[in-house]
Amino acid sequence: MPKLHDLGVAEAANAIRTGAIKAEALADALLARVAAHANLNAFITLDADRVRAAAREADRQRASGASLGKLHGVPLALKDNLDTADLPTSGGTPGLAGHRPKRNAVIVDALLGAGAITLGKCNLHELAYGITNNNAAFGPARNPYAPDRIPGASSGGTGVAVAARLAPGGIGTDTGGSVRIPAALCGIVGLRPTTGRWSQAGVVPISHTRDTPGPMTRSVADCVLMDGVVTGGPTEVAPAQLKGLRIGVPRQYFWENLDPELAQICEQTLRRLADAGVTLVDVDMSEEASIDSEAGFPIALYETVTDLNVYLADHKTGMDYAALVAKVASPDVKGILQSLVGAGAVPEEAYRKALQQRTVLQDTYRRHFREHGIAAIIFPTTPAPAAKIGEDETFMLNGKALPTFPTFIRNTSPGSVGGIPGISLPVGMTKTGLPVGMELSGPQASDLELLAMAAAIEPLLPKLPAPPEHA
Repeated sequence: MPKLHDLGVAEAANAIRTGAIKAEALADALLARVAAHANLNAFITLDADRVRAAAREADRQRASGASLGKLHGVPLALKDNLDTADLPTSGGTPGLAGHRPKRNAVIVDALLGAGAITLGKCNLHELAYGITNNNAAFGPARNPYAPDRIPGASSGGTGVAVAARLAPGGIGTDTGGSVRIPAALCGIVGLRPTTGRWSQAGVVPISHTRDTPGPMTRSVADCVLMDGVVTGGPTEVAPAQLKGLRIGVPRQYFWENLDPELAQICEQTLRRLADAGVTLVDVDMSEEASIDSEAGFPIALYETVTDLNVYLADHKTGMDYAALVAKVASPDVKGILQSLVGAGAVPEEAYRKALQQRTVLQDTYRRHFREHGIAAIIFPTTPAPAAKIGEDETFMLNGKALPTFPTFIRNTSPGSVGGIPGISLPVGMTKTGLPVGMELSGPQASDLELLAMAAAIEPLLPKLPAPPEHA
């Protein structure tokens, strides 16, 4: 059997169920590893005694012959914007540092109902409003493959925990790419479900139109398992038949201005797909990108103010949006959020127009999938490997300084705004050891078909080594 910390979600659950390992032994191994890798700063809150007590109870239940759930005894890492009644939910911001929700997020209840244990609450970009995870309040989460680099997007702490073998799996949230980007930069699998398929209830919000939680794991099978537990759907899928499968390659926009080494790895992945019988179809989806640029930010910026006010009021925090933002520590987040009230507020008319454009975007995606007869599209999840921590404003790509935030969400944002599902798969590493990811996106509500395609493609890809030990 692999070392306990190397076990994936399904492997760990099966080993506990069969008695091959004790839940307490797995918890102890993971807690020891978290302590040894504290420099990666993956967690904001972790109560080791509570984790051990939950693991002992899981072992007691198994010994008593109780019915066991699909995730029985498996510790999972949760992004710290998911409500938990037994641990604080900080949103990565000082104003919510002592916030104790009275109830769990709906998806947390689903996971715990299947027997999972909350390992801890993971670091994130403050209020999930950025892509570097350089959090001025709780410190930066660090990429386990290169601790001087970002783990990517706002769910970076969860990405670090899963990639560094601190947890077998975890949950992030994705508004513009924040599950898929850290999956790509940390060398793991990350699924953005079709918007609405996973409940938003109990998630510190950015935008109800765009937000969704999603699983982050080291294998497609574990993604399927966690997706099925949360949605009540199948917890296993048969791999798709690749021979004759039509997948679109949107060269315009999505494949432009890439880091050369990343581009080479992605092209090699396309050759592997073609060799396996996949029919690759050139498609022009620059229209989607253009519509996204009109719709995406007005929707998110307008809904941030209204949705956060509702969350703060519902939880009786005693704060409104302005009071919360006044305590924000990260300069980039504070600058954006302060600008959204008063003269800088997005007018309702602009918001309504953006919602109409989102409908156009969804129609355009449907039309392109249908006209080209393609089951999915494939593209680099990010245009470049992980930037360095501190490159919050700009980073260098192909000899030019580019804005960090819009560049890293360039390829993931259109699907987010359109609400379609996407899954990022690790496809290789640069010569300096930085992971590269590629995203498969499919039509709305094609989540299971997308997971089946990912399950078939995964064996074609090189297996990434575990991160080096930086303990």
